[in-house]
Amino acid sequence: MEWYYVKSVAQFGPIHEEELRGLCLGGGILPQDLVWNATMGDHWVTASSIEKLFPPAPVTPPPPVANQDVAIPATPIMPSTSSRESILWQKVKRFLAPVTAGCIMGFKYLAGLKFLLPVLKTGATMVICIVAYAMQWGWWFGVGFVLLILIHECGHLVVAKQCGLKVGAPIFIPFMGALIALKEAPKNAWIESKVGIGGPILGTLGAVLSESIFLLTGNTFFRDLAYTGFFLNLFNLVPLGFLDGGRIVTALSPWIWLVGFVILAGLTYMHFNFLLLVILILSLPRLFSLFKQKSDLERRYYEVTPAQRMIMASMYFGLIAFLVMGMQMTQVAR
Repeated sequence: MEWYYVKSVAQFGPIHEEELRGLCLGGGILPQDLVWNATMGDHWVTASSIEKLFPPAPVTPPPPVANQDVAIPATPIMPSTSSRESILWQKVKRFLAPVTAGCIMGFKYLAGLKFLLPVLKTGATMVICIVAYAMQWGWWFGVGFVLLILIHECGHLVVAKQCGLKVGAPIFIPFMGALIALKEAPKNAWIESKVGIGGPILGTLGAVLSESIFLLTGNTFFRDLAYTGFFLNLFNLVPLGFLDGGRIVTALSPWIWLVGFVILAGLTYMHFNFLLLVILILSLPRLFSLFKQKSDLERRYYEVTPAQRMIMASMYFGLIAFLVMGMQMTQVAR
């Protein structure tokens, strides 16, 4: 049963009956303080009127009758060690009871704010990335570039939610981009490809918005940012591994991963970059899976209708063409 109590004109609660009894025993609630629960209607009562909240007062024995015939030496009566410890413990409880009650209420309040934790996690990693990029290319570019990545990741997040998948908040990694953690795997290749293409589509719109700001203001910073956004989303469409393109082509044919591997290997050879090498290495397990015998469940995962395959192919190759044109257009004034 949940209780409420009034202390110094302030109302507290709800608390369980065990907490109420502990406050009474520890001195956090005095006998004259008012208490209430749902069974009392509109009437508050004093805590002393509730049975078992306060221990019964000790019974004091009457003084002994003096014996005229026996002389009793007057010796001081010292409290025993156990009595002194009991008094000390009562004082400790009186001090700890309100502190404990305050801590319990504080934890209950913080538990109600747990929905803020994903937001704080995303915000903290965004700030770290902004600082890292700003040290290389300046604060304005650091902020703009991280915002473009955020828009891209929100595309994945929105589509995953529409498909009924449980996902975590975006986490940013300096010089690696960002990711959202899928808490459950897609049920088939069609859902995986839709989640994969959601990021590049929304990310491309972000780059278009940046180019639009340039056309309105003439500020070349936004054109440079648009070019970066077009390139970022085009690179993610390479059909390999955990890149967005690798997820998209699962609805077309997983064998396209081999084409993506050749493209990325060529880029790594001509313009060596540690990040490209990492992507190549991490893509190998999925490439090797192409040559393994698949179970019936694995084969059903890649079953896609012709209409779905046509829709995804049009979106994928059309987006690639648009991004190439976007890069060419924004590179003119560079």
